[in-house]
Amino acid sequence: MNTVIAFIFMFGLLVFIHEWGHLIFAKRAGMLAREFAIGFGPKVFAFTRNETVYTIRLLPVGGYVRVAGDDPEIIDLKPGHHVGLEFNEQGEVIKIIVNHKSKHPNARVIEIEEADLDHKLQIVGYEIDEQDEELRFKVHPKAKFVMDEQETQIAPYDRQFASKSVGQRAMQLFAGPMMNFILAIVIFLILGVIQGVPVEEAKMGEVQANSPAAEAGIKNGDEVVKIEDQSISTWQQFTTIVRENPGEELDLVVLREGKEVPLTVIPAEVPGMEGQEPFGQIGVYQAFEKSLLGTVSYGFTQTFETTKLILTNLGMLITGQLPIETLSGPVGIYDATDQIVQTGFTNFLLWTAMLSINLGIVNLVPLPALDGGRLLFVGIEAVRGKPIAPEKEGLFHFVGFAFLMLLMIIVTWNDIQRLFL
Repeated sequence: MNTVIAFIFMFGLLVFIHEWGHLIFAKRAGMLAREFAIGFGPKVFAFTRNETVYTIRLLPVGGYVRVAGDDPEIIDLKPGHHVGLEFNEQGEVIKIIVNHKSKHPNARVIEIEEADLDHKLQIVGYEIDEQDEELRFKVHPKAKFVMDEQETQIAPYDRQFASKSVGQRAMQLFAGPMMNFILAIVIFLILGVIQGVPVEEAKMGEVQANSPAAEAGIKNGDEVVKIEDQSISTWQQFTTIVRENPGEELDLVVLREGKEVPLTVIPAEVPGMEGQEPFGQIGVYQAFEKSLLGTVSYGFTQTFETTKLILTNLGMLITGQLPIETLSGPVGIYDATDQIVQTGFTNFLLWTAMLSINLGIVNLVPLPALDGGRLLFVGIEAVRGKPIAPEKEGLFHFVGFAFLMLLMIIVTWNDIQRLFL
């Protein structure tokens, strides 16, 4: 149950922060954000506030902010349509009733001759069976369609995504991944406050019981200053040598209470990920210290270093140096979360920060249906001076989305095989 709660919290936080970034910058640019959704599929919960419907959906595989203009507008009024109109005190149309007009006895039913809800915001038509007098009605910018008793606000062109400048559109798309990086920085800052920041020297923190380090006599507070004949000054130097020598005897010199103490340790051999070599591990944690400046620096440097690591692995995946089996979907992430939750809250926070950075990076990859793919089209428009035809961009994203869904199925199947086969 702890794992389920932790996974729901983590998933909800990562998706909420990402989509909240899109939502905030959409509203700042004056776009009409129709829906803010966590998850996909059928609605589980929904409420409306400030023009936006907030929903939680059944399938926990992502989320989205639906901005007016992203998709074709819901209803297209054509000549010959019969609609019911309701008005405010200023005589402006505030409701356009598409069907079930009998349920709205106060509505004025007309036959449409012309409707422009993008620019002119007017409807031209006739009373039913009275074609001799043309009527013109001004439409309120926040008027609503009523279809099957469900209300949907209209979106004049100046509230649609395409009406905004290249910079505003790019920022709205980039805001989601940006918020994931900001979340990671905040989590690393919290970790710095809770546990301190890792010291640069190869100084030992907690030593695990019955580990190779404990058997070798290494103690909390020891600082490794030499391995074999090589001087050691940083934790990275120390861990690199240990990882490269699984099962090999290593002679250490540690500094303990101002005295040099010689020790010998044999790193345990730990299996690598599929396609990677085993590595050495002795069972120690890095020492931490607390300082305000160090904590602030830690939030940014850890985000930067984690980003570099993820980008390196992504590059290896693209070039075939890592197999596709190394990818994990929701099932694999849940399994990893289950293991990490057992190791403590701080490790869970670290895992959440890493996933947040990973989500930000993946969404910036210029693939169809992702933020990066849409940013690519905005960038092309900036260079060309005009947008690519919406039909072509829509086809590109549709094909890409189908490909991503296929990839998700393959990754999920691999996750299930790793768990049960």
